[in-house]
Amino acid sequence: MNIYVETYSGYKADEYPIRFTLSNKSFDIISIEDRWYSPEKAYFKIFSDDGNTYILSHSFETDKWEINLVKE
Repeated sequence: MNIYVETYSGYKADEYPIRFTLSNKSFDIISIEDRWYSPEKAYFKIFSDDGNTYILSHSFETDKWEINLVKE
């Protein structure tokens, strides 16, 4: 699934996501509920303006984002 993620870049690039586009529709991220890291990826559990909770993951190696729906 193709996803484009806009991020906030503070003291480092791609610090955290602020908006994502999925199937040509944009969603604002209302809140980041949790975040954690593995050696390969950063994970963000987010609540979106569509009322759903998602997990976004960002690969450090490929610089690609993935999305999984957690709760509708």
